[in-house]
Amino acid sequence: MTRDHEPSVTDHIPDAQAREDEWLAVRCQLGERAAFDDLIRRWNDPIWRYLRRLSSSEDDALEMTQEVWLRVVRGIARLREGARLRAWLFGIARRVAMDRLRHQYAAPRAADVDVLDIAGEDPEPDDDDLAQLQQGLDRLPVVEREVLTLFYLRELSMHEVADVIGVPVGTVKSRLFRARHLLRRELTSVRGDQS
Repeated sequence: MTRDHEPSVTDHIPDAQAREDEWLAVRCQLGERAAFDDLIRRWNDPIWRYLRRLSSSEDDALEMTQEVWLRVVRGIARLREGARLRAWLFGIARRVAMDRLRHQYAAPRAADVDVLDIAGEDPEPDDDDLAQLQQGLDRLPVVEREVLTLFYLRELSMHEVADVIGVPVGTVKSRLFRARHLLRRELTSVRGDQS
């Protein structure tokens, strides 16, 4: 006997993780203080790393992460499907990052600022390949960097990425295709510059 149902986001998350997320969300919605501690302990680093890839410095990423947690505390009661907690959290993180980027682009530019002084200092990676990958990612436009980060580094499914950034799965696939192509080109350029 076949079971007809529409695929959902939770079809792509391991069942145990979806159940843990759902239980954690319910505990938070009930106001259990320890649940919020567990939530932050579990998701703070992944959210910070995601925001760090989209920001110009560690300080910006830290500020945005704090804003994410404020929004989570204020909005967790409205989360309808606890199993979607992961996508919901990254959706909030994305909105915080996009708000920050919009604000930065709207602000008047200082004429005497050197662009190299603005870029945040990245920690020295141990591996040359990792350093080249980071340089290649940093050179990508935000849209492509974001989709690569969510899909590969945060390990979200195509459906989860689509949910987080608010586009159809087909758009995620085309953005991933373009992002991989651009990253390959950037990595070739980075390796050429170091020769």
